[in-house]
Amino acid sequence: MQVVILGAGVVGITTAYYLARDGHHVTLVDRNQGVALEASYANGGQLSYSYVAPLADPAVWPKLLPWLLSPTSPVRFRPQLDPRQWRWCLQFLAACRSTHSAQTTLHLLRLGHASRRLMHGLLADEPALDCAYANSGKLVVYRDAAALNSARRQVEFQQGLLADSDCRQAVLDSAACLRIEPALAGLHRQIVGGVHTPSEDTADCYRFSVGLLDRIRSAAPENRCLFGTSIRRLRVSRGEIVGVESSAGLLEADAYVLASGCDSAHLARPLGLRLPIYPLKGYSLTAPLSDPDVAPTMSVTDFQRKIVYARLGAQLRVAGIADIGGYDRAIAPRRLATLLAEARAAFPGAARYEQSEGWAGLRPATPSGRPILGHSPYRKLWLNVGHGALGFTLSLASGRALADLIGGKPPFVQLDGFTFRTAARSAQSR
Repeated sequence: MQVVILGAGVVGITTAYYLARDGHHVTLVDRNQGVALEASYANGGQLSYSYVAPLADPAVWPKLLPWLLSPTSPVRFRPQLDPRQWRWCLQFLAACRSTHSAQTTLHLLRLGHASRRLMHGLLADEPALDCAYANSGKLVVYRDAAALNSARRQVEFQQGLLADSDCRQAVLDSAACLRIEPALAGLHRQIVGGVHTPSEDTADCYRFSVGLLDRIRSAAPENRCLFGTSIRRLRVSRGEIVGVESSAGLLEADAYVLASGCDSAHLARPLGLRLPIYPLKGYSLTAPLSDPDVAPTMSVTDFQRKIVYARLGAQLRVAGIADIGGYDRAIAPRRLATLLAEARAAFPGAARYEQSEGWAGLRPATPSGRPILGHSPYRKLWLNVGHGALGFTLSLASGRALADLIGGKPPFVQLDGFTFRTAARSAQSR
């Protein structure tokens, strides 16, 4: 089959990789001059297969006022004259219920663990894939006892769901956190404990995507990459997508995959498809290590600050923050300054922070935290959108499942809870 994939971030790339491996011919279309140059470029680097608690959680309610009032808050709301923003925010707040959060966690765990199996299989098949991969393990640290107790309940809940899994989590006190990650010495007086997940990984999402692109190109000469190409609209006839109008002309294929991140909602709207996706702007900085002996060896998440730290080869990636403020991709210096101050306080001698490179990207988030995957209401159009901050983590299972469905096979992982119909029903109920 000929398949056009709209978007060449990590989600589009993994979909193209599996389609090409299955013998289909793919055309990747992206407005940028290469792969993974937007939300995938300098993300947090954490592959959090087992730590997938959604942002939409009842614990959000008591934090709302501090988030709204503090200029250094990890989540910042900037009102826009855009009904889509307000609709998304109301749907997000409606999703902050314990039953909804638990159900979302169950679905994300299923998709996350499927991605973990696929990642390890892919690296076994592609040992030369250079993406700074490490089975680093993950430690989420907490600064107050109430949050740690809540995390303990979440761990117990997840372990009940994963009784036969080899992915184990442990709740540790402050001293135990310091023993397994000595680089936390500068924070040991501020943290009360943490959750350790040894099975989690880290990798460089951009390098991973570039490596898969090389394999897609070498799989068949018919595979094409139309970079620097803007997508204007999807052409429809009698309930079927019959082409994509682009700056490179009309693109026709046997199937089309929408994987355009935050732009997916714009492309779907003329079709009458309301995708509940809105951008959460995230930030990161990447600095060369100055002293590997005092840099963290495992990935670390500061739960209260909503900041993640990942060691990617000879670099330290520091990422976090969620700005709900429209489609502006500009870097706000004050937000980078917040990341820089937190990194210097947490790991003061770990990196040459004066040489850090800043980045900002728009993460395509749904109110519930679940991506939208599988069939669309239009024939030949498939959806692989709305992964939020878990795009890298969930990309392999999402891409493999889409490739299976397009090829007429049962998906590698069941997609109940992620379909367009589920998302539409959820939006209508709020």
